[in-house]
Amino acid sequence: MALRLPSQFSTPRHPRHDGHHPRRPSRAAVALSWRRSLAADALASSGCSSSPLANPSSPSPGKSHARPLVTCTAQAPAAANLAPGTPVRPTSILVVGATGTLGRQVVRRALDEGYDVRCLVRPRPAPADFLRDWGAIVVNADLSKPETIPATLVGIHTVIDCATGRPEEPIKKVDWEGKVALIQCAKAMGIQKFVFFSIHNCDKHPEVPLMEIKYCTEKFLKDSGLNHTVIRLCGFMQGLIGQYAVPILEEKSVWGTDAPTRIAYMDTQDIARLTFVALRKENVNGKLLTFAGPRAWTTQEVITLCERLAGQDANVTTVPVSVLRITRQLTRFFEWTNDVADRLAFSEVLSSDTVFSVPMKETYDLLGVDSKDVVSLEKYLQDYFTNILKKLKDLKAQSKQTDIFF
Repeated sequence: MALRLPSQFSTPRHPRHDGHHPRRPSRAAVALSWRRSLAADALASSGCSSSPLANPSSPSPGKSHARPLVTCTAQAPAAANLAPGTPVRPTSILVVGATGTLGRQVVRRALDEGYDVRCLVRPRPAPADFLRDWGAIVVNADLSKPETIPATLVGIHTVIDCATGRPEEPIKKVDWEGKVALIQCAKAMGIQKFVFFSIHNCDKHPEVPLMEIKYCTEKFLKDSGLNHTVIRLCGFMQGLIGQYAVPILEEKSVWGTDAPTRIAYMDTQDIARLTFVALRKENVNGKLLTFAGPRAWTTQEVITLCERLAGQDANVTTVPVSVLRITRQLTRFFEWTNDVADRLAFSEVLSSDTVFSVPMKETYDLLGVDSKDVVSLEKYLQDYFTNILKKLKDLKAQSKQTDIFF
């Protein structure tokens, strides 16, 4: 995909001091390019453009291979003959995906640390008033509409990309095409730093469209020449509240699988805090970091922990991994269920014997962070259940007092 930017974003508006206008770069020089070589069936449903490339080392037809070859390259316009523009404050940042689980914590942390925060938010029926209440500036734009992006980058020093597509959207629309457009605009407009959140082990699962797209976006960002940091994540503790804690408290079914998957969940507040530590360290520029919690947990271990903290048993409904595989295969037969199949592929990986975790000592040393300051899952869930059960107890007491009064 090649995005053609308006000419005002590809050439300086001020004349040089020698009285001559700088040479206008061609549109071809401004646009970034991307090419990839994949197995025939890889990402078929995602719709990402592909062009087969010759690969002498590829196996002969009919033989299996461990992984499709992925080649992502990008070329950006040279910065020659560009007149200096207006200086941009290093504290000015744009958060993309600011209303999401991670995005809102990034915004909150940035404001607490004194950054000037602008939030890119898609137009929506329910405005993101809470972001304005916190002190952020909200601008409406849509990654699926590239023409809306450049204006949001004016006066911005750093872009932090927390965005991902909604469940009802085709995966490629935001997570690939939108991110390519964002990176192209950031390069053309001279953004100084770009932080991209990816998925741990995305390079090892080309059969999962979302993970393959994340990996290719990492490559595209690296090849763009932008000063960047890629942060791969394992899982959010916040996601466990709606998945396990709330259903247990409401005595509803808790869904799980029979696979021994282990995930090192991390509090999004810790992720945001470590992100800004990394942002301030020059030795992190261009690096690939992975953030993981103190311990990797299986689904059953998380449910058992929630049961103990809630003081009641869970009504667990187990879904075998084999059912996920069959469902995914069936949805492939129908064009309108392709994205369902893509998301089931991701669920299947999360329900395998994969371990989503990495040792964090080297990362802590690099960032100068004490591991004791990172919240454990036990502490996070204990605080949640303590607060919720206290509120429920207070509400019950108030209800009894009201009954007596009337």
